[in-house]
Amino acid sequence: MPTREGITWFKGQFYPKLNKAVADTPFSVDLLVAIACQETGYIWQVLRQKNLKLDRILELCVGDTLDADKGRRAFPQTKADLMSWPRGPEMFDIARQALVDMAKYISGYQGAASNPNKFCHGFGIFQYDLQHFKTDPDFFLQKRYADFDASLAKCLEELHSAKKRAKITEADLTDYQMAGVAIAYNAGRFVPSRGLQQGHFDGQKYYGEHIMDFLRLSKTVPAPDGSPVEIEASKPGEAAIKPPTDIPAEGTFYEVDVQFSPLNLRSGPFIDENNPNANVIAKLPDGHIVRAVADEIIDGFREVETSLWGAYHRGFAHTDYLIPAEAGATAKPIKPDPTPPATGIVAVFMPRKPGTVTRRINPANAHSLNEPDQPVRQGASPDELRTDLVAIVDFLAVDNPQHVRYQPSSGLTFCNIYAHDYCHLAGVYLPRVWWSQGAIVKLTRGEEVKPLYGNTIYEMRANDLFRWLRDFGPDFGWRQTGTLDKLQLEVNEGAIGLIVARRTNDGKSGHIVAVVPETHPHKARRNGAGQVIAPLQSQAGANNFRYGTGPSNWWLGSQFAESAFWLHA
Repeated sequence: MPTREGITWFKGQFYPKLNKAVADTPFSVDLLVAIACQETGYIWQVLRQKNLKLDRILELCVGDTLDADKGRRAFPQTKADLMSWPRGPEMFDIARQALVDMAKYISGYQGAASNPNKFCHGFGIFQYDLQHFKTDPDFFLQKRYADFDASLAKCLEELHSAKKRAKITEADLTDYQMAGVAIAYNAGRFVPSRGLQQGHFDGQKYYGEHIMDFLRLSKTVPAPDGSPVEIEASKPGEAAIKPPTDIPAEGTFYEVDVQFSPLNLRSGPFIDENNPNANVIAKLPDGHIVRAVADEIIDGFREVETSLWGAYHRGFAHTDYLIPAEAGATAKPIKPDPTPPATGIVAVFMPRKPGTVTRRINPANAHSLNEPDQPVRQGASPDELRTDLVAIVDFLAVDNPQHVRYQPSSGLTFCNIYAHDYCHLAGVYLPRVWWSQGAIVKLTRGEEVKPLYGNTIYEMRANDLFRWLRDFGPDFGWRQTGTLDKLQLEVNEGAIGLIVARRTNDGKSGHIVAVVPETHPHKARRNGAGQVIAPLQSQAGANNFRYGTGPSNWWLGSQFAESAFWLHA
């Protein structure tokens, strides 16, 4: 299937036409690229390396053979079905010869080509199905599918129809909605609550999952017109994730003015007297900058948008706690450092004596795991990264009672240790121990500090990790994201995700869980609109599980003072 190199070729050949075609539509060039990759990428990826002329490549972009396909409902279901229709024999000859010609280059079709009754029913680089022969025979008989412009026009026509069938009404589509339209393009319908595990299943992945991977990969490939990429390409062992959402630099900006508690940003301009925290979506600290979305004030609330530790939030803040910001103030999002610091406040681990090994079967302690042959995240594609993360979850096997390291004991639970181990094997720094305040002062001055347990370093609980992620996380590649949809989507592309909640009573344990990629059959829980209401999680705690969704919004429980969603590439 196409790689970044293949998508670079595709955009180099067709970008102006693709860009013109999506103008004034809800679709994107990257969606069209993703569909072409999924539908015929396995063909043109091979043909382009055979030094064939472009016209010939387009003519050979056919596929999906049939003769007696019992699973197919659309016309034609068999050769006889096609032959019985007006000009059907002529169409069969074209469809049969197309298969024979294409199979000369694509070995996977040679078996089908050896059967004289087999023929293709998908035509063109975007695969227009032969079921439309009844209403548009000339498109097939005149081989218009071999013309890129004609094939593209059919694709756009079908996408508009698919968007209606998917009941997606928005004009500005998210990546998830784009993939939903593509699923309806392939399967006829899209059920948002089922996620991306819809459409044709090839034995490993569903059509929707393939489309999302290609869509995201296309976003890392520059367009020939020099416009910047939306997502930076990643190196092996890291995921290519979207950057934080930018806040426009123009407009009216305000500064949060509070003293003893953060300012609640709410989803609506009201406070529920029975549950004052019901619509709180973020807590804004003193001095934080927000941008006014509108001048209107509703019941004392102003609608604003902002970026909080990299997470985009839009909601309503009470005007009593907003003052005009200084001239030149912006709500520019933080961007995590891709490289951990090599000097100053650097990563630290619990020192160990030479030759000692920390294993899952040992009781919990401050050391990181260093078992022989433990898995790591090293893949170069979303498929490989997901496979690596699944291997890590299965290796840690948090639900295995023999893995004493994670089992509740004497009223203690070890969510912090499990989260550390998961991140550690994935190549991401989440501290098991961290520097004391005195050590940090010395490190900031450039002094050398030895890690000494109980002296210059101490163990990190979940509450400590909440604060560490906020204060030091961006220096080590972490950033927040504002919604569960974004969190699960990036994790599904191979990123590392966490949900962290800090207890109101700091003497009691907070909670931290890993958000892990959706697999078969493990999935996040979604509502009817397709929004994630419970991501796929893996945790140690009072209840240990490798995969689960847990109670919805557990992090909003009254026992927690605040919570956040964190991402790392």
